Amino acid sequence: MTENYVQRFLLDKLDIRGAVVRLGSVWQQLLTRRSYPAPVIELLGQMSATTLLLADNLKQPGRLTIQLRGDGPVPLLVIDCNESLNIRCMAQHSDEIRPASLIELLGHGQLLLSLDLPSMRQPYQSFVPLVGESIAEIFEHYLKQSEQLAARLFLAASPSGASGLFLQKMPSADQCDADGWTRIEALASTIRSEELLALPGEELLTRLFHEETVRIFDKKAVTSNSPEDRKKVGNMLLALGREEVYAALRERGEIVIRDDLGNREYHFDKAAIDELFSNTPGTPPTVH
Repeated sequence: MTENYVQRFLLDKLDIRGAVVRLGSVWQQLLTRRSYPAPVIELLGQMSATTLLLADNLKQPGRLTIQLRGDGPVPLLVIDCNESLNIRCMAQHSDEIRPASLIELLGHGQLLLSLDLPSMRQPYQSFVPLVGESIAEIFEHYLKQSEQLAARLFLAASPSGASGLFLQKMPSADQCDADGWTRIEALASTIRSEELLALPGEELLTRLFHEETVRIFDKKAVTSNSPEDRKKVGNMLLALGREEVYAALRERGEIVIRDDLGNREYHFDKAAIDELFSNTPGTPPTVH
């Protein structure tokens, strides 16, 4: 699976809409230099696919951030995506992770959705109850509560890719076909994770809904570009203050700042620190 996209579709005669999301090379890039255990990769991949499906609905420039926090072996998952479907993600986990249920991995926790738009004075935040035994069930419950529309999510993730199939019943679906939603839901439920990860969007939809009229829209590309921002990190070090920064430098010989979300490390040796503080009052202390 090499393509990275979100592709919407519409079951015209049933008033049911949906989308397919696929991550291949972008997902592999996101996992580069990260030794996440298999259960973490699965959770993070499913969350990333879901975030892309939600971010694809942004009608103006903005950023959607989803945080899943708990007190279990996987205490934090963060996915960040803008209206152009540029995605970043990260996870925190304990040293030893074994395959377990979602609740066992997360423990007691909560899901936070944050939407930041230029038109807003401050980001809109929504705390989502963890109702369900999977990432898919949690978001199905959230969408039903927030939009008053039934929805289904089918998600899969592995080290090589992450995928999702989204279905949503629109208000007039029952008038179009009283059994339509039940039929489509049953057909979609036959999809296996292997097929979800391997089949192109058009082939997947044709195989599932071959007796239905499916209008498939153009793909929207997914990217993962996180440009280096050394100036921002430098400003953070300046804010910490000369004394604290040089104390850390004496102790470690080098300061390394890890940007987990951007999957990048920033290294500052003594020369870099001296240059950073050269325009601030005081003389850099000697570091041996």
